[in-house]
Amino acid sequence: MNRLSRGHVLPNVTFFSWSTRPRLNLLPRSAMAFTVCCFAAISGLLTTSCLAGNGAAVDDLEPRLAFEFSEQVPDFDPSKEADEKVKNARKIACDAIEEEKTKTLTEKLENLGQLYENDDNPFMQELWFLGRYHGQAFNAEGNVGESDGWENRRFRIGTQARFFEKLTLHAQMVSGFDMEPFYNGFTEIWSQWAFEESLLLTVGQQKHRFTHDRNISSRYINTLERSMFLNMFNADYTPAVTLSGRRDKFAYYTGVFSNATSADIWDSFTNLDSGYSLLASGTWDIKDTINTDEAFWNLCYLYSDANQNATNLNRYRDGVSSALILTQGAGSLVSEALLGTRSDNGDAFGINIQPGWFFTEKLQLATRYQLAVADEKDGLLAQRRYDRTAGLTTGDLYQAGYAGLNYYIAGHRIKLMSGIEYADMNGEDVWTASIMFRTFWGPHSNGPFPMNKTLGQ
Repeated sequence: MNRLSRGHVLPNVTFFSWSTRPRLNLLPRSAMAFTVCCFAAISGLLTTSCLAGNGAAVDDLEPRLAFEFSEQVPDFDPSKEADEKVKNARKIACDAIEEEKTKTLTEKLENLGQLYENDDNPFMQELWFLGRYHGQAFNAEGNVGESDGWENRRFRIGTQARFFEKLTLHAQMVSGFDMEPFYNGFTEIWSQWAFEESLLLTVGQQKHRFTHDRNISSRYINTLERSMFLNMFNADYTPAVTLSGRRDKFAYYTGVFSNATSADIWDSFTNLDSGYSLLASGTWDIKDTINTDEAFWNLCYLYSDANQNATNLNRYRDGVSSALILTQGAGSLVSEALLGTRSDNGDAFGINIQPGWFFTEKLQLATRYQLAVADEKDGLLAQRRYDRTAGLTTGDLYQAGYAGLNYYIAGHRIKLMSGIEYADMNGEDVWTASIMFRTFWGPHSNGPFPMNKTLGQ
């Protein structure tokens, strides 16, 4: 492999039939043409500017190196035959130029957004401009409704810096739905002190890393949205104090979270009247046990003491998840089970299975199967996006199947995604087709697949 970059008797489960006839067109032809043109234009501009910028850098490299050599070797005269040391130096320079020319676009954009790096500076070692943009065209058509359009799904910008080799400061603003309003508060604003690799203390508004599905950044997810049952937990970003770290083949994450946030970040940090949540997560590297390229087991527990003021983690009092993440060659398999208990609408259980395959280093087949069951007739709530807009509401049995193709122009930095999903809630169903453009700049996140990894043959 090459690294490029959650005692009741359950209801009877009838697996949906893929012989069900789809009833949709992805988009009106004019909208589809407009979407494709947008994708092509954005991708072309990004790719061309990157290549042009790197080409100029390469063209300028040799004369600059020659000048530097002449400064370091006083007797060097480019008009005369160079001595052996200069010949060797020029050979090294030429090799560096050729290596730069042969770099892939993914490699050239590896540090996209990095404004400064100097590990020898005792004050500031890194400075990043970070952000992401996710736009998507969708068409959702069910037997009780339909919806379609273009959605500016995510737009965030911010900065991150590392000081004194131990202190990381991070701030990232978010826009509202379809950029309205442009500034809609902060998703994250935190500071972290690294005592050592096994002990990181983070204070501020940060992500609830409950379940493997949630832990994966939206920069790296392979499908249109995360799983339906996970989204029912309303896990997002709230003020928190967390501890995390890694030792040998074990990584942990735990903390206490507020259960509310708002666009007014000062209000979020000072009005802590929404209850609290406790979260604990452990991830074990079990590759040597299973004998695959990569193998991880993740276990999470969530306790939420939410009240009427809570906006997050306010449905289930307890949550437990277990995930197995496997990769072998060009293939991957992520399997996760999730349990939510003690809600006003009873208990529920779900599974999320995601097989994937890379045909090439750039083209990936992404698939997913979801199943969720509840012990109350209205114990499940359909996805807010797409499913509910096309008529799905509540029920006690949900199934969905997804298949799509993802094309990695520059790894996860720039990618095009497409997919189609069939979802059924107690006999009411929806087909959703989508085309997505996703890009981000800033530092990578690391962790079990997919995170910042793609697989190559």
